[in-house]
Amino acid sequence: MSTPKRRSVHIATVTKTHNGKVYTSVLLRRTYREGGKVKHETLGNLSDLPPDVIEYIRGRLNGELDEAAPKGTFQILRSLPHGNVAAVLQTARNIGLDQLLASRPCRERDLILALVVSRVVSPGSKLSASVGLKGETAQSTLAEDLKLGRVEVHELYAAMDWLLARQKRIENKLAKKHLQGGVLVLFDVSSSYYTGRKSSLVTHGYSRDHRGDRPQIVYGLLCDPEGRPIAIEVFPGNTSDPVTFTQIVSRVHKRFGIDRVVFVGDRGMITSARINEDLRGVDGLHWISALRSEGIRKLIHAKLVQQSLFDERNLAEITSADFPGERLVVCRNPQLAEERSRKREELLQATEKQLEPIRQATLRKTRPLRGKEMIGLRVGKVINKHKMEKHFELTITQNSFTFQRKEEKIKAEKLLDGLYVVRTSVPRKTMNSERVVEAYKSLSNVERAFRCLKTVDLQLRPIYHHKDERIRAHVFLCMLSYYVEWHMRERLREVLFDDCDRVSARASRSSPVAPAVRSEAAKQKDATRLTENGYPVQSFQDLLRDLATLTRNRIRVADFDAEYDKLTAPTEHQRHIFSLLDVTL
Repeated sequence: MSTPKRRSVHIATVTKTHNGKVYTSVLLRRTYREGGKVKHETLGNLSDLPPDVIEYIRGRLNGELDEAAPKGTFQILRSLPHGNVAAVLQTARNIGLDQLLASRPCRERDLILALVVSRVVSPGSKLSASVGLKGETAQSTLAEDLKLGRVEVHELYAAMDWLLARQKRIENKLAKKHLQGGVLVLFDVSSSYYTGRKSSLVTHGYSRDHRGDRPQIVYGLLCDPEGRPIAIEVFPGNTSDPVTFTQIVSRVHKRFGIDRVVFVGDRGMITSARINEDLRGVDGLHWISALRSEGIRKLIHAKLVQQSLFDERNLAEITSADFPGERLVVCRNPQLAEERSRKREELLQATEKQLEPIRQATLRKTRPLRGKEMIGLRVGKVINKHKMEKHFELTITQNSFTFQRKEEKIKAEKLLDGLYVVRTSVPRKTMNSERVVEAYKSLSNVERAFRCLKTVDLQLRPIYHHKDERIRAHVFLCMLSYYVEWHMRERLREVLFDDCDRVSARASRSSPVAPAVRSEAAKQKDATRLTENGYPVQSFQDLLRDLATLTRNRIRVADFDAEYDKLTAPTEHQRHIFSLLDVTL
């Protein structure tokens, strides 16, 4: 990494002619020599300062004025974080998010851009966002860069209503931009608990947040094969996964106008019932999913799946009369099989360890445990703590309690260890078995999106909005924020912990069934916490905090009652980040 040398700061007068008019600018510049070339960096525009102030600054820089000049002439009135805002806002503009929102500038569009940038930089409530955008309480240069003026919270709510009215139009634009021709479409569902007042969307249901004490909403996210978000839909909290899938099928096939599409969803999403009712027989619609455990057991009992299938490779393609018109790709992961077997044995032993004291209590000589109800109550508290009740046979009488493992059932379950079956209607000439498995595993891209949306970065929850429309707008806003973050992460792979050599990592993988591996470059990056060029490797949030140290400072020249703005000089690491993002300060 080359290091700039012999830096000097001076005032330069730049004259340009345009359409017969002459424009003169007075710039504060840093000149330095790097790699044998003289380079200039503009630190600030001094054109608006009075001439005497400019001459005073020029004299001080040239060392012409008396060192005994009055102290405290320059004052830093305020410093606001700017680097993180510039990185996110300019990325949003570079990927055309402003044009997706509205083709013409308007205040609502600028307010939504402000909410998107705020969500990426520092997620919080709309009230905190409005406070952070006000001049006297501004927490960054975002309001200045967007020329928002004073922002009230009711304006942000009105902008959210404006955004929701345009959701279909925006999603159609995203689909047209990223879903072209015959494509894979990834779809998955998650949920978030609700903290505000009850609305018609909020009900109790299966909680993926393990917060059964709170009502929730359900939302389905549609992504392209790389995990780039395209559309999102909010459902009541008790909506089942297959129902959400039915609605998204209609959206993709009809509203987006896509003739040939392959839906990829997990086994709880694309069920046999959904296939028969919504997909089978529809021209241009195909699916990739997986069988549930009972479906795999049927194949084993029919002797369609045997150990000999995996003698030479860890996947094999079969067909079954129970799944007409479908290809079944049977996969076995030996490492996963070993891990599941080990974990099951540990849980069985842990359950036995908790049941044994109860059995001993029925055998003790003094005050033995007696009565079916009392014994059953004690057993009920521990038997399913590790989800192992199905593997034990319990015998409870008035005076005794015994238990033993159901060895045959455990043996039958071991046959499923490391085994999964991917089902698809895609013709073999279009997609071979390996590609089908890879497509199913690409659902991890949607899971990564949910992690960023819910917890790691964008913090979709907690949700305090009272109205259904505001809840939908909030979720859609978070999706747009992830759209920006996705593009930033792709461009910043080199300085993040993400693998920046995915081609090499994919080539070193023995088969799509084998566990994913990281490239040698990624392993080196993990070990040294440095890139090949010596730049530090950070998490996405740490990187944004680093950029926030590049501030915009309001400088006041007290002797002349004049003010101007000046940026902190970026570090070499920050310069590199901005170059990766194609962002100019």
